[in-house]
Amino acid sequence: MGELSLLSLRDFPLIEPGDDLARIISAVCQKNSILLQNDDVLVLAQKIVSKAENRYADLNEITPSEEAFDLAQKTGKDPRHVELVLSQSRRVVRYRPGVIIVEHKLGFVHANAGIDHSNIKQHDGKELLLLLPEDPDKSARVLRENIKRHLGVTPRIIINDSFGRAWRHGTCGIAIGCAGFAPLNDLRGKTDLFGNILEITQVGIADEIAAAASLLMGQAAEGSPVVVVRGLHLAETEDNCQMLIRSADEDLFR
Repeated sequence: MGELSLLSLRDFPLIEPGDDLARIISAVCQKNSILLQNDDVLVLAQKIVSKAENRYADLNEITPSEEAFDLAQKTGKDPRHVELVLSQSRRVVRYRPGVIIVEHKLGFVHANAGIDHSNIKQHDGKELLLLLPEDPDKSARVLRENIKRHLGVTPRIIINDSFGRAWRHGTCGIAIGCAGFAPLNDLRGKTDLFGNILEITQVGIADEIAAAASLLMGQAAEGSPVVVVRGLHLAETEDNCQMLIRSADEDLFR
């Protein structure tokens, strides 16, 4: 019988720009008496990765374009915020009062380009927002290498963010970056219990792990941005989360 455990790293410190996440994770694991293993999956909230990489933007430094003013009027949003959303996007997909759905430069289709203001300390008169990591897959790879340097093990890595879903209420954790395993398990060509050939089944392994970890991370003031997932045995690959993104010619709803 299979068994899966999820361990939240308690007493994780607040992250500041330039912090060494691998060193901090190593120290907190030791404090929590958790000995990381090669087969573990280490799931990190996107927010701490973005903070460590100093992906802050100050609204006071943003000059809105004419396009931003126009879209702000239609959505009821701050034109500076809209300009920031546009700067992180390939194109606007849909909009309505309060929300702008965009195709992010990284390929994700989501609300407001993933720009967030929750759990961000404001100071010195700034109006800070936090952007996604510039390259989440690269961030995951680098973190994995640095953890190996600190601890001598290479756990799989997922960078997790909360996304809304087109046909369901509520946010859900998904993987926006990963390293060390294939985030998509392609079962096409295999058979089911009755010998029927599977024609379209692909399992978003990374997203399923991210969603499970989100239960411990929480969405508000829980302060649990790192979760160790133990019990999965994932083959080592160099794949990344870009393979999870459906291309525009396959997307019937974009």
